[in-house]
Order: sequence, then structure tokens, then C-alpha cells
Amino acid sequence: MTTKKLFTVVTIATGLLLGATTHQAAAQQDQPFRAGDFDYGSRFALPDGQPAEIWNPAKKKLIEGGPMIGGTVRATDPRTYCAMAAAGYDFIWVEMQHEAISWEQVARLWRTCPGPAAPGVRVAYANEREIQHATDMGAAVIVVPTVDTVEEAQAAVDWTYFPPLGRRSSGGGQGPSALWNRVPGGYRQTWNDNVVLFLMIETLEGVENAREIAKLPGVTGLFAASGDLGNFSGFGEGDAEYEALITEVATAAREAGIHACAPLRWANRPDFTCFQAGTEAANIRRGAAAEIQQAQERFGNSGAGGSPVTGSGASPLLANLTAECGAITYEADCNAAVEQAATAAASLGAAEQAQVVRRLREVMGANPAHAARIGEIAARAGLTVDSR
Repeated sequence: MTTKKLFTVVTIATGLLLGATTHQAAAQQDQPFRAGDFDYGSRFALPDGQPAEIWNPAKKKLIEGGPMIGGTVRATDPRTYCAMAAAGYDFIWVEMQHEAISWEQVARLWRTCPGPAAPGVRVAYANEREIQHATDMGAAVIVVPTVDTVEEAQAAVDWTYFPPLGRRSSGGGQGPSALWNRVPGGYRQTWNDNVVLFLMIETLEGVENAREIAKLPGVTGLFAASGDLGNFSGFGEGDAEYEALITEVATAAREAGIHACAPLRWANRPDFTCFQAGTEAANIRRGAAAEIQQAQERFGNSGAGGSPVTGSGASPLLANLTAECGAITYEADCNAAVEQAATAAASLGAAEQAQVVRRLREVMGANPAHAARIGEIAARAGLTVDSR
């Protein structure tokens, strides 16, 4: 073959090859975009694969193994919130499910005292508006109630986390722009590693799906809702049927390698590492009762109180009864306080036992619908209390 013919053949072959490549490129351009085939970029990656620093004190406590304890706030007064935020809790659970609080009021609380306890909130439901209001205003702990299905749980994850894990949009707000704008590594870059997401299992459907819910990436923990699991099951603490539900929630969390959460009175139960403590109102009643009891003891010892009295081991029991049963918010918390007081009374002197009995009578008188149950709990613990 001559050089001229060889050149012609090569030219034709090259043209055919280029034409085919151009045709393939055009065909590819004509293909619709597939989000699932897209590789997420590195814009928000930390340098050189550096791990995110944990700046959320609640998340840090969980990583350390707990116990992570959250105080509960139902008030709108920033001074009350600040007192709770500085009391030693790891986060503050602002109640947005059962209180008539506005997001503007919540934003003011967090703006006034963003710490030392991490701002947290129980939202009303798992949707974009509720959760993004919370995160954009500064919440670092999100609690979602009555999660029944994997789909609801996935929605909670979607609106809590930034891409690629979730679908939270970048919309500003005082959280990223003011409260957390100086966190190490940057807010957007480290948010997914720092946020805490608890899903509350409160219904029979939620318990049925708890194991699948717990496996979703992004779920930090399952909260066994002590009150509503009783509400939805018709059984209470100590009943075999109720305890089986609690065990199932704790097992789902443990098997998924996430945290199991509960009310603080369950701190002695195995598997639980995160807890919800009392409200600001209960703390005020508890503190006031202890302070008054101490003053009465000092008055009796050295003031004009007549016969001296010894220091009372009943003081903390009386304070707790006042806090949990003075105005019953959670019946189970009051019942636990009654059982604790009645059990401890056996080791107290006659005068202190009489103080416990007197306080229990006061509680029964103020809460007639609960009086019979309170009497039963006290009797079972070895303390007879009539309602006269």
C-alpha cells in the first residue's frame, strides 16, 4: 500500500472514530440527569480528612458514655431559662409539643443564654417547618415525638441534617449566623457530626417498628416515652405488658448501636444513657421545699422555735414529694417520689416518719383522683398513710 493510500485510510478511520465519539457525547448530553448517580462534592469537607471537633456539650457527653441529662423548660421568661441552662444540665429541652410557645420566644431564650447547656427542643412533629425553625434558631438537640414509622423517622433525619445525609436547606438564622458562627471547623462543615436527634417511641406502632427506625443513619437515640407508652397501651410501670414495651425499645437501640433515653428516674435501669429531668417548676418547688425545711430546722435548734430538733433526713424526701406531687404533671414521677419517700421512711426516726406521712396526706388531699393510688404505693413500700 502506498503512503498516499495509507494516509487516506487512516484519515477515514480517524474521522469515523471522532464521529462516533461526538455522537456518543451528544447522546450522553441528551440523557436526563440522575441525582442518584451524582457524586457529592468536597466543598464542605474538612482539610485532609481531619475529623470534626465535637463542640456540642450534649453530643460530647453521649460520646463519653453518658449520662447525658436534659432539663425541661416550659416557661418563656429568659431569666428562668438562663437559670436552668446554668444549673448543670447537658442540654435544655424546651417544650414545643405541649406548650403554647412561639418560635420567636424560643429564639429569644437561646439568644439570651446559648449555654452552657446546649439548646434543645421537643418539636411538635417531623416536618421541614418545625425542625428547620429549631435548627435555624440554634437548637443542637432535636427531640421528635410519636414516631410511628420508618418514613416518619426518615423525615426527621432529612430535615435535621445537611446533605448528603439529609435535606436541610441552608437558610441562615441566628443559629448558624450568631450562636454557632465561631465553632471550630465551621458550622456547616461540622453540623452533621454535632447535632443530636432523638426519636420518641410512644405508641404500639412505634414499638413495632422500633428496630427498623433505630437502624436509620442519623438517629442518635430512641426515647422510651414512659407516660405515653402507658397512655397508648393501657398499662403502667411495673406491669409485665408495659415493661415488655420498654424492653423492646431499649433492645432496638442497643442492637443498632445508638442510645436509649428515658426519664431521669430510670437512671438505674440498664441500657439507658440519656435522660430527661424535671421542669423548672418542679425545680423551684423542690428547692423552695428544701430551703424552708432547712430554715425550720435551724429555727427549732437555735431560734424562737421552742424544743430543739435534729437535722432531718426527711428533708430531701419532702422536697421531692412537693416538687413531683404538689401539682402533678407526670403521674409516674409523683408515684416514684411517693415510693422513694415511703421506702426511706422505714429508716427514719418517729418524728421524721411523721413528717413524711403528713406530707403524703397533704399530697393525697390536694390530688383526690390520685389519692388511692398514692396510698397503695406507700403501703406496698411499708408505710401506712390514711387520707384524713
